[in-house]
Amino acid sequence: MNYFEATIEVNADFAEILIAELAEIGFDTFLENDNGLQAYITEELFDDQAFKLLMEDYSTKTSLFYSIKGIEKQNWNAEWEKSFDPIEVNDQIRVRATFHEAKEGVPYEIIITPKMSFGTGHHETTAQVMQLQLEVDHQKKKVLDVGTGTGILAILAEKLGAGSIRAFDIDEWSVENTLENIELNNCYNISVGQGTIKDETKEEYDIVIANINRNILLEELSIYSTFLKKGGILMLSGFYEKDGPDIEAECNNYSLKKVKLISKKDWAAVVYTKQ
Repeated sequence: MNYFEATIEVNADFAEILIAELAEIGFDTFLENDNGLQAYITEELFDDQAFKLLMEDYSTKTSLFYSIKGIEKQNWNAEWEKSFDPIEVNDQIRVRATFHEAKEGVPYEIIITPKMSFGTGHHETTAQVMQLQLEVDHQKKKVLDVGTGTGILAILAEKLGAGSIRAFDIDEWSVENTLENIELNNCYNISVGQGTIKDETKEEYDIVIANINRNILLEELSIYSTFLKKGGILMLSGFYEKDGPDIEAECNNYSLKKVKLISKKDWAAVVYTKQ
């Protein structure tokens, strides 16, 4: 028995920050699903008390159910590959893995190593942001990708003509995966860092993209605004359509005007401009 597998049923709004906190106590591999997530940790690193305290803390904030069991060591990438299929967005973008064949006639092809980082394009929020990116002029623009995951949105930004892109994520695994995917796609204008928006050097960007979750978006919107040039574009996703009014109310506090909102399966993505 080499690993412990934690199965956690939790609201999607809490999944990403919970992943970050699980990583702090030694969990290093995560799979998100419709009900929450699965997290994995080596047997020698597992601290039962720390895990239970974390679960108790989050159970006071949201509905949460969990179970944990020991499992045999396995090839994570092989397991991931079994369920990873290419996706297409508006017949313009195709996201595939290295083990898929290329497809002719697609303007923007993105190749990723399908590790456990969030953002393969399969989730509605990632696909919706890519759809919105197609409608925004990226030529020679300066782009900030908040919580980059696999780097897929930053990579698309470069393919759409962005002059420079800064991408960062709190998760070390995501940073490593993003660097691999940048190399796979022969991208040269993307710099990558580990941390949160609060760790970033303040600069002004033409486009800021944040595909995270409702709570973090509401907490950090004031900071996104300070990183955005006047007339710049802010793209947000990672929240449910029903949370749109809360997002818009907060955006209104920072002279951010809604341009477009799209939704799929109750998930939303929205574009704002800074007045």
